[in-house]
Amino acid sequence: MQQVIVTTGGRPDEASELLAKQVSEELGVPCIKRKKRSVTKLSTIYDANVLVAGKNRLEYYTKGSTTPFFFHPDTAAFRLKRVARGETEPFLEACGLEKGDIFLDCTLGIASDAIIASHAVGETGKVIGLEVEPTIAYLVRRGLREYETSDTTLKTAMGRITVIQSEAIEFLQQQQNDAFDVVYMDPMFEELIEESNNFEALRGAGSHHPLTEVWVREAYRVAKKRVVLKAHFRSTLFEDFGFQRNERLTAKFHFGVLEKI
Repeated sequence: MQQVIVTTGGRPDEASELLAKQVSEELGVPCIKRKKRSVTKLSTIYDANVLVAGKNRLEYYTKGSTTPFFFHPDTAAFRLKRVARGETEPFLEACGLEKGDIFLDCTLGIASDAIIASHAVGETGKVIGLEVEPTIAYLVRRGLREYETSDTTLKTAMGRITVIQSEAIEFLQQQQNDAFDVVYMDPMFEELIEESNNFEALRGAGSHHPLTEVWVREAYRVAKKRVVLKAHFRSTLFEDFGFQRNERLTAKFHFGVLEKI
C-alpha cells in the first residue's frame, strides 16, 4: 500500500498546522512541513500520497495525480430534494427501504447513495458504510460529520451514517445470517459513469475490487430482504451473478436485485 503523508496548505496558518498534526496523529502517518514545496514535489520526495490540511477542507492527492479527492455529498443534496417532491428515485425503488431498516453499503465511496438510504430508513434505522482504503474512510467519516450545509435534511442524513474501514468480503464473513435488511454493492465501474472531477479522483484513490461469487454469496447470506447491485448499463455482472436487472432506457447505469427467498 502506498505511504501517506500529511502536510498543510501552501500558505499555512496556525489552524492549518494544528489540523495537519491532528490528522497525522489520528491516521498514524507522518506530518511533513510544507516549506513552500508543491504537492507533486512532496509526493516525489517521500514517494507517498499527500493529504493536504487546507483552511477550508482536507484534500487527498494520490501519487502522480493533480486532482484531489475531498468529501462532498455530491448528488445526494438534489436527490433528497427530488425525494421530498415525491419524484422517483431509482436507487430507493431498487432497495425497497422502509423506516427502521438496517442498510449495509459495501462500497461507500463518496457516500451519496448511503445518504439517500439514511434519509429513507430514518432515525429508527441504521446505515453502515464500508470503505477499504483507510484514508478515504477517514475523509468520508470526517466529512459526513463536519460538512457545513444549511440543508437540515441532508445534514441529518449524513450524521446517521456509520463508516467502517474494512474490506467488504472480510466484513460480511464476520456477520450473522440476515444481519441487514438490504445489502448494497456498487463496485468501481468497468466504464466511467460519473463525470465529476471528485469521482474521477476517487477512482484513483480508491481500491478496485471486482465482484466475485464469494462476495455475492456472503451478501445474500447476511441480507434479510435483498441484495442490490449498481453497475454500468453495458455490464454483464447482473446476468453473471443472477441479479434481476431494472432497466432504465436513458440511464448510464442500472440496478439489479437479488430477492431473498
